[in-house]
Amino acid sequence: MSFEIFRFHPQINAGIRDLGYHTPTPIQEQVIPHALAGRDVIGIAQTGTGKTAAFVLPILHHLMRGPRGRVRAMIVTPTRELAEQIQGVIEALGKHTGIRSVTLYGGVGYQGQIQRLRRGVEIAVVCPGRLLDHLERGTLTLDHLEVLTLDEADQMFDMGFLPDVRRILRLAPVERQTMLFSATMPDAVRSLAREALRDPLTVQIGRSAPVATVTHAIYPVPEHLKTSLLIELLERTDAESVLIFTRTKHRAQRLGDTLARLGYRATSLHGNLSQNRRQAALDGFRSGRYQILTATDIAARGIDVARISHVINYDMPQTAEAYTHRIGRTGRAARTGDAFTLVTRGDTAMVRAIERLIGEPLKREIVPGFDYNAAAPVHETRSDAVHSNRHTAPRHHEAHPHAAPHGAAPSRRRASRDHDTGARPAHTPRITGMMRTERLDRREARRRRD
Repeated sequence: MSFEIFRFHPQINAGIRDLGYHTPTPIQEQVIPHALAGRDVIGIAQTGTGKTAAFVLPILHHLMRGPRGRVRAMIVTPTRELAEQIQGVIEALGKHTGIRSVTLYGGVGYQGQIQRLRRGVEIAVVCPGRLLDHLERGTLTLDHLEVLTLDEADQMFDMGFLPDVRRILRLAPVERQTMLFSATMPDAVRSLAREALRDPLTVQIGRSAPVATVTHAIYPVPEHLKTSLLIELLERTDAESVLIFTRTKHRAQRLGDTLARLGYRATSLHGNLSQNRRQAALDGFRSGRYQILTATDIAARGIDVARISHVINYDMPQTAEAYTHRIGRTGRAARTGDAFTLVTRGDTAMVRAIERLIGEPLKREIVPGFDYNAAAPVHETRSDAVHSNRHTAPRHHEAHPHAAPHGAAPSRRRASRDHDTGARPAHTPRITGMMRTERLDRREARRRRD
């Protein structure tokens, strides 16, 4: 099947050709005909399946008819990064159409957004909070809204946005087309779909299974040696670009700073950064100026980088489905990719859940020459970091994910899955400099979860 079968407006077909699109993806093939017919649609698909174009193309085609200069289509999304990603798709596919769009999100001033709205746009890509601000200010109206799309609905639920989304739905015209896209469908999102959509068609692509072009491996490690093992893996891996996931914003920042201090081209991406710093991190990672990006799950939802060769889970994800979303960042566009996951004693249940989801065991790996008995080191230089945990012992046997590697001293207390605990063997030397700071960081993390 080619895109010609959809009979898009010629100016939209020109944008499709410019991007080199030839064959629709499964979700595009199933969603687009019904969206073009004006039907409400629920699309369940993970990152990397082409779902953005699945709703952008029908929206552009719909807007080729009718008045211009008013907001007739709106896409609601949870993060600024994802809003910018969608905006990029709209601009690329709609390059020859004359259709204008605007992004509305917090962290930046209102004036530029207001000026764009006054000049006239047909599509608004919005985050819920800033949209409601504009509605309250009277700088935007939903009176002419014809198509409403809710993207990454499960992530909006995770971030606590569903009350805002419901308020938006109440303010939107009753007569409209509504589309909802989500990687997963928790009960709260199903309830929202029942409220927002009328007789929707549901399209589900796969069961959140990881892409076949990704190789998986897990690395059992004591909690206090995770950073050391990460550095060892980076040194031994021929990586083009690496996306490292952490569970908290605080840890993403600290890990990115540590890697940069050790001489890696690394930066971080998380919700505590200003919009300018977030955009600089994304642009630098896309361009190759940064080889390594440390990020939280929420911030990473807006990352669309084709050449990510490795995904490393520094922290285990909260759910098995989140694992598939993370590793879906690599192995794209017929490329192969690698997914490494550092696992500690507290991660056993999640390892089993992931194995059930993907239908196969995760390969356990032990790094030869790495000292799993070491105390938590103070990494002053990249060379120190590489050599401080190496020894001449023979290769360890493969370990069970909830057991410490062969010969490793047991942890004094179970490592928390949500925070750094500061657990370390009794023989750990006096903590100084950077490690003292990290210890204080861990105390703060326990007081306030990111």
